[in-house]
Amino acid sequence: MSAIGYEIQRLIDRVRTAAADRTPLRIRGGGSKDFYGNNGNTLQGNVLETTALRGVISYEPSELVVTVAAGTPLVELESLLAEHRQCLAFEPPHFSAGNCYATVGGMIAAGLAGPARASVGAVRDYVLGLQMVNGQCELLTFGGQVMKNVAGYDISRLMVGAMGTLGLLTQVSIKVMPMAPAEATLCFELPQAVALEQLHRWAAQPLPLNASCWVCDAGRELLFVRLRGAHAAVESACRSMLTDQNGIRMDNTQAQADWQLCRNQQLPFFSSPQTPDRALWRLSVAQTAPPLELPWPQLVEWHGGLRWLWAPPDAAPALRQAARVNGGSATLFAASPARPISDGDRFDLKNLGSLAIQRRLKERFDPQGIFNPGRLFDAW
Repeated sequence: MSAIGYEIQRLIDRVRTAAADRTPLRIRGGGSKDFYGNNGNTLQGNVLETTALRGVISYEPSELVVTVAAGTPLVELESLLAEHRQCLAFEPPHFSAGNCYATVGGMIAAGLAGPARASVGAVRDYVLGLQMVNGQCELLTFGGQVMKNVAGYDISRLMVGAMGTLGLLTQVSIKVMPMAPAEATLCFELPQAVALEQLHRWAAQPLPLNASCWVCDAGRELLFVRLRGAHAAVESACRSMLTDQNGIRMDNTQAQADWQLCRNQQLPFFSSPQTPDRALWRLSVAQTAPPLELPWPQLVEWHGGLRWLWAPPDAAPALRQAARVNGGSATLFAASPARPISDGDRFDLKNLGSLAIQRRLKERFDPQGIFNPGRLFDAW
């Protein structure tokens, strides 16, 4: 038996014991997302570590697919891909600090993407297949290593964003992409309303838009736009966009470092406020949504589709109403440990029908309710 096979069997035995005793298990990789979820400040259950479940199982650069064990550090996978001028196009955030580090399993379970999400798609768009252990201690395999996996239910993508509540991921097959030949970042000083309108106009043109970020920095309202693609396309877009609006082209080295900070929420905007009565909110809305009339400063990503802000937890009704009016939802993304959130879900459940489906899925995959209780919905 291989080292990965041995570790999988050890984890199955842990799950079997927990299911027999009905003991909750808290699935944990590198711990980079311990803060995320309904019980992010008061995590429940015995820790089920996946860090020993690591390694690349297969990688075919010419086929643009990699299969990797779930406990593999994300930085190791991205380093391997970079050697072949390939990448995870959706730019998953790492949130790494101290001894915490992001893993591939955590990337899938959280389903979070970075600045390029609006242009290249979500995490689930790149998941081809996976292997998992359910609450009945069965090792199940779904999907495969090609895009045309259309027979039956799409369980692989169902696990993206499930926060480990449906089972323990052991390995995943992911579509990777070539790195863009050219890249440029433009910066414009524009109010939010004007910036959003300009982004919408650019989006209607054949421009290689890849990412955007609007933020008020030291009193200046700045729009950053990243272009990626063929050299000729990027250079042509730079000339066209700088003609439309007065702006500057940033040094690539500095710009790449800034986009990394944005991806990992390390920009000054994301620094915790001095008072513990503020939480980081994530509002997902239609890209065409206007500026939200809210009394808190915002950072805008995804060409207008993602709005970040610091607001009190009890602002939930106002924030969720604002998001719903604009075709989206609001999530209490991170709260101060000094003020644990115990009342209500951090996640915005849109309707009771969705909750009913989630509960039925939970009952089928995890009938004893041992995996990450309460992590996604308090009702679990």
